[in-house]
Amino acid sequence: MNRKRVLMLTETALLLALATVLSMVKIFELPYGGSITAFSMVPILIVAFRYGTKWGMIAGFVYSIIQLLFGLNNLSYATSAGAAIAIILLDYIFAFSFFGLAGIFSKQIKDKGYAAALGALFVCCIRYFFHVISGCTVWAGISIPTGAALIYSLSYNATYMIPETIINVAMAFWICKTLDFSGEKITRAAKTASSPAAMVFGSLSILSIVAAVVIDSLAFFIPLQNAKSGELDFSLVSSVNVPLIIIASAIGLVLCVVFQIIANVIRKKSA
Repeated sequence: MNRKRVLMLTETALLLALATVLSMVKIFELPYGGSITAFSMVPILIVAFRYGTKWGMIAGFVYSIIQLLFGLNNLSYATSAGAAIAIILLDYIFAFSFFGLAGIFSKQIKDKGYAAALGALFVCCIRYFFHVISGCTVWAGISIPTGAALIYSLSYNATYMIPETIINVAMAFWICKTLDFSGEKITRAAKTASSPAAMVFGSLSILSIVAAVVIDSLAFFIPLQNAKSGELDFSLVSSVNVPLIIIASAIGLVLCVVFQIIANVIRKKSA
């Protein structure tokens, strides 16, 4: 095993351990699951920044297993084997494995602090999405009222995911503006000028995708909510407004590309 491989495995193990410890430092914890932690996702972001998305996803998956082991008692609330599997996948495997995507903007955006902040925002939105789906399906009738389950899940999960996102985005931005993770050794980052206009258009690029995901989720799941029971009823799938989903996705994708092109042009001119 070469030196680089040993370094990668050692650093990843240490950062996973740090992420686990930080996840136990809970600033606030909700009664039915969910908590605000001390920027526990940032170590996984560092792994993704240093070694790429593939290795970041592997680290995220390992982290999800660790979180699952700490949360095994939650499976006792599952009403069936299928519900238990859904909890494992939605609340742990999918929600935390995608932390490895936090470094996807590291090569596209020159300002590493800005790239890290956008990456953190992106994966937090993905995590929120999976927790919402879990809440309005698996946990409906257990810790979430069956009536208006989707709205309740959106609100409940937002109460901890919004501050959790702000904390992680801020720390990701600061640490990647302070330190350079691109080399074999972690060094102090060189100061780089960043155009405010480029940052604005870059932000709009990400927000376009986030907005499209939110609109698509609401357009798909709200029609499936049974008016009497409040639970999701997939037999109502024919009532889903598919054209709206397609249009929202297309507009979000086009705006994302357009805003990103504008941001790149501004960066090149200001370089």
